[in-house]
Amino acid sequence: MSRESWKIFQIMAEFVEGFERLTQIQPSVSIFGSARTAPGHPYYALTEEIARKLSDAGFSVVSGGGPGLMEAANRGAYAGKSPSVGLNIRLPMEQHGNPYQNISLTFQHFFARKVMFVKYAKAYVVMPGGFGTLDELVEALTLIQTGKSTHMPVILVHAPFWSGLLDWFRETLVHEGVIDKNDLNLLSVVNNADEVLDVIFRYYEACGFEASEAETEIKLNL
Repeated sequence: MSRESWKIFQIMAEFVEGFERLTQIQPSVSIFGSARTAPGHPYYALTEEIARKLSDAGFSVVSGGGPGLMEAANRGAYAGKSPSVGLNIRLPMEQHGNPYQNISLTFQHFFARKVMFVKYAKAYVVMPGGFGTLDELVEALTLIQTGKSTHMPVILVHAPFWSGLLDWFRETLVHEGVIDKNDLNLLSVVNNADEVLDVIFRYYEACGFEASEAETEIKLNL
């Protein structure tokens, strides 16, 4: 068999380990943000606060396991009541695991890692970040828009950072007809930790945390 064919088994192993380790973390919230934001930055403190409050409210907190705002998310959750989960990725540069992880997995493949971020999440919290953060944001929106994932809150934190992107969504994507204006309702924009929790709990007060049979089937076939 070629090396490409043998890669199938490595990919399978990543999915199997992820499924087995992460079924125990529900309910969970995935938090994304820049790997380049250092401790002491206001975004770091805000991310840590959000994660701590989510953890104390009963949510496992899932981050990319690396430095920057990923570390802040894990650090806040690690100090709280619920598990801190890191989905690390092997990269030629930038990524190294942070020490604030109760559950730590390491992936070779971005696509396997992405499945784990969304499969068990009850919400996405998106902090300021770069290409990787934008990738996760758009991935979540695409999955929800197309019905490949269940609906859940997708929360952008710190409105000034996101205002330009949201203006482009409205003034270009909606105007050109490549998305529907109602697609913008998939997003919430907040500025502090209490607002994050308020968006999540208001959403699930309406529909409940327990997944329906249809929602379970959707997640199974993600």
